[in-house]
Amino acid sequence: MRNKNRKMNNQLMSKNWIILLILLQLTFACSSTPVKQAKTDVDSSSQEDQVILGNEKLAQYLPMLNGKRVGFVGNHTSIIGKTHLVDSLLTLGVKVVKVFSPEHGFRGTADAGEKVGNEVDQKTGLSIISLYGKNKKPSAEQLNGVDVIVFDIQDVGARFYTYISTLHYVMEAAAEQGIAVVVLDRPNPNGHYVDGPILEEKYKSFVGMHPVPVVHGMTIGEYAQMINGEKWLKKGVHCELTVITCENYSHQKEYTVNVPPSPNLPNMNAIYLYPSLCFFEGTPISIGRGTDAPFQQFGHPAFSEFSYSFTPTPTPGAKSPKLNGKECFGVDLTNQEIVNLRNWRKLDLSYLINSYKMYPEKEKYFTNFFNLLAGNSSLKEAIKAGKTESEIRAAWAEDLAIFKEIRSRYLLYAE
Repeated sequence: MRNKNRKMNNQLMSKNWIILLILLQLTFACSSTPVKQAKTDVDSSSQEDQVILGNEKLAQYLPMLNGKRVGFVGNHTSIIGKTHLVDSLLTLGVKVVKVFSPEHGFRGTADAGEKVGNEVDQKTGLSIISLYGKNKKPSAEQLNGVDVIVFDIQDVGARFYTYISTLHYVMEAAAEQGIAVVVLDRPNPNGHYVDGPILEEKYKSFVGMHPVPVVHGMTIGEYAQMINGEKWLKKGVHCELTVITCENYSHQKEYTVNVPPSPNLPNMNAIYLYPSLCFFEGTPISIGRGTDAPFQQFGHPAFSEFSYSFTPTPTPGAKSPKLNGKECFGVDLTNQEIVNLRNWRKLDLSYLINSYKMYPEKEKYFTNFFNLLAGNSSLKEAIKAGKTESEIRAAWAEDLAIFKEIRSRYLLYAE
C-alpha cells in the first residue's frame, strides 16, 4: 500500500508539473516582445512571426535540468515573459544552486568597468558570484556542486561588449570540470551585418578575446559554437555545449530588445550606434555617459564650433562620467531621421576621423585603451596618417572575407 501511495503521489506531482509547464509556456508566449517594424508605431506582425527566445522553449531544456544542480549565468536581461528566469526555474522546482553575474552585475546597475563583488540576491537568497574584475573565470571551487550551467544573457553583437568574454570563460571552466553548458539563444540586434578589423593576438584582452571583427554578426549561441569549433578555449578543451535556438528569427529580421542590456545602452538608438561610438572610449571624447542619451551623442569642451552641447553629470549607470560637469559641444544622434537605424550596416568611422582632425592636442587624442578596442594599432596609425575611411576599410577587407567564411560554419539562422 505504501509503494502504491508513493507511485500515485509521483504521478500527481508529474501531472502538476506538466500542467504548470504548459501554463507557463502559454503565459510567456503571450508576453513575448513582438518584432517591430522600423519607423512605425503599428505592429503589423502576426503571432506566428514573433521571435521565440531560447529561454521560452521550456519543454526543450527543462528535461536537461531535471534532478540536476544548476548554475545560472545571467543578469537583468534574463527575463522570460515578465519574470526573471531564475525565479521561473525555482518555481518549476529546478534546483538552482549558484548564480554567476557578468559586467554590470546581476541586476544590471553597475557602471562599465566598475568592480562588482559577490553578494546574495535579496529576492531568492541565492549566492551571486561576480565574473567581473579579478574573478572573470569561475574557479573549480565555485563550480563545486554544479552539474549543469545555464547561460542566458542578451548580447549586442560587438566584440568589445564583454558578455561574450564571460561566455568564453564560463565554457572554459565548465569544460575543465566536465560540466555541460546550455546556452539559451537570443537574437543579435546588430546581427544583420559584419564589419571592422579582425583582432590581432597581441591586443587580446577582456574587451576582445578572439580573432573576430568589431561587429561579428552572430547570436550568442552561434558565437558559443565558434568558440568550441575554433578551439579557442585554453589547451583546446571542448565544452559540452547545447544551444537552445530561437524560432522565427533570421539575421536580417529586425529585433527590438525590450530590456536595456546595460545601463548605458537604454534603447535601440544606442545599441545600433554602439559599435561605431565605442571607439571614443579610448579617446578624450565623451559619448554621453552621465546624460539621458549615452551612446547617442559625442562631444568635447574644445569643439566650440558646434552649437549642440551636453554636460555629463553622475547618473546611476555612470557614477564618474568622463568630462564630469563640463559642457561638451558636439553631435546629437538621437534623432531617428539622422540615424537611419535599420539601414545601419557598417561601422561609421567618420565620427572618429573628423573628431581627431578637430581635436587641438592630437598627441593626447588616443589612449592606450584605444588599441585594445580596435584590436590592433593600425587603425590609430591610419587615422593619424590622414587616411580616408575607404582606405582604412580596404586594409581589413581581405581578413573580413576570410572571417565570413569561417563564420558561415557556425550559423544557426538564415542570412
